[in-house]
Amino acid sequence: MTTEAAPAATLSDADAQAVLVDLVSTPSVSGDEGAAAALLVARMRELGFDEAFVDEAGNPVGIKGRGARQLVFLGHVDTVPGEVPIRIEDGQLYGRGSVDAKGPLASFVCGVARATVAPEWSVIVVGAVEEEAPSSKGARFAKDQYAPELCVIGEPSDWDAVTLGYKGRLLVDFSLRHAIGHSAGPEQSAAELGCAFWAAILAGAEELNAGEQTLFGRLDPSLLEINTQDDGLFQTVKLTASFRTPLGFEREAWEARLRAAAPAGAELAFYGGEVAYRGGKSNALVRAFLRGIRAEGGTPRFKVKTGTADMNVVGPQWGCPILAYGPGDSKLDHTPDEHVPLEDFQRAVRVVTRVVEQVTAPGAR
Repeated sequence: MTTEAAPAATLSDADAQAVLVDLVSTPSVSGDEGAAAALLVARMRELGFDEAFVDEAGNPVGIKGRGARQLVFLGHVDTVPGEVPIRIEDGQLYGRGSVDAKGPLASFVCGVARATVAPEWSVIVVGAVEEEAPSSKGARFAKDQYAPELCVIGEPSDWDAVTLGYKGRLLVDFSLRHAIGHSAGPEQSAAELGCAFWAAILAGAEELNAGEQTLFGRLDPSLLEINTQDDGLFQTVKLTASFRTPLGFEREAWEARLRAAAPAGAELAFYGGEVAYRGGKSNALVRAFLRGIRAEGGTPRFKVKTGTADMNVVGPQWGCPILAYGPGDSKLDHTPDEHVPLEDFQRAVRVVTRVVEQVTAPGAR
């Protein structure tokens, strides 16, 4: 174990902005993140990280410090499809991933690079691959590689807020092949049976949500896709539904309920079952972020999100203080107008530097 602190790198605001612009300018749709991962590794080496490499899952990883105690910044390097032309207008950087979530990831890289890390600590920055896919490949690999005392997830929260929790997610594919009857006859068509199943889902969710006043506490179903086809003798209906699930959600009971509601002959396949997760407020990590945000002139806020993130994957296993942070407005996620204010990005970089130095300082915890 080293007995010397890992020193801060000299990194101007212009240099930090260049890291962000270069990363956003490098396409990295889920499953094709190699070029962005290589770019990030090269930047972390230039910025003085003690180690920088692409791991077996394809995640770019940078490690600053060689101590036994771990602080992990887990962002993600992948994006959803869709080209948003790269440009800077009125102090805003436009581009796919500028908000979700290359802005947060770049703020981690630059903020950690600027920080002095105490000798007993290693600060690890991971850019997970396939976060936007049901596989969550990068985070599932990372959760078995590290055992952090503290973890920060890279997701847009706005620079002056921290996110404490995310709802879970479950998906189901429904398929039914049904003999075709005359439209004037009494038999329901496959399409009608599929719609009746969706109606049963809505009714079941409404019953479970009775009396629940908060969005974070509700079960939220969404119909993602429905289609039919026929060969002249049989009609097949397929649908995919997604459920945003609350804390304490009983998955097995819900699946049993849907199987009972499905028409005879239907096939159901459930997948993507991340559980909801929420971290606490009373810990050194949260306090460091609150101080860092105030030092930048902000009034800190707490959020919980109705979506999912890699917090859902690593939180239950690591069991350490955890939150999500990053510049950008999450309402712009996945949109054709995705953009991040560059000043907010710079504030987030400074907040990250303060957090690292506070939580790794001798005697801080």
